[in-house]
Amino acid sequence: MKRIHLFVTGAVQGVGFRYYTREKAIKSNIFGWVKNLSDGRVEIIAEGDANNIDDFLLSISKGKLGSYISNIEKQDESFTGHFNHFYITYNEYGR
Repeated sequence: MKRIHLFVTGAVQGVGFRYYTREKAIKSNIFGWVKNLSDGRVEIIAEGDANNIDDFLLSISKGKLGSYISNIEKQDESFTGHFNHFYITYNEYGR
C-alpha cells in the first residue's frame, strides 16, 4: 500500500478540479482527500494500492482537466490506512 501527498499548481481552482479529482480517485479505488489552498494550489492526500496510485496520478494529470495543471509536487509518505472514502474537504480529516 502507498500514500502520496500532492500539491497541484496551475489554473486548478474554479474549474471543478476537486470534483474531477474525487471522481478519478473513486474510479481508481483511492482513499484520502482533496482541498483548495489559499495560495491557488490544490492539495491532495491519496492512499491505496501502488498500481492504483499510479493510475490515479496519471488520470488526473492526463485527463480532461489535466491541461490546467502546470506542476505537481509529489511527496511519498507512510501509508496510514486512516481513510475509507475520498473526500473534498477544508481540512485533513475529510470534513
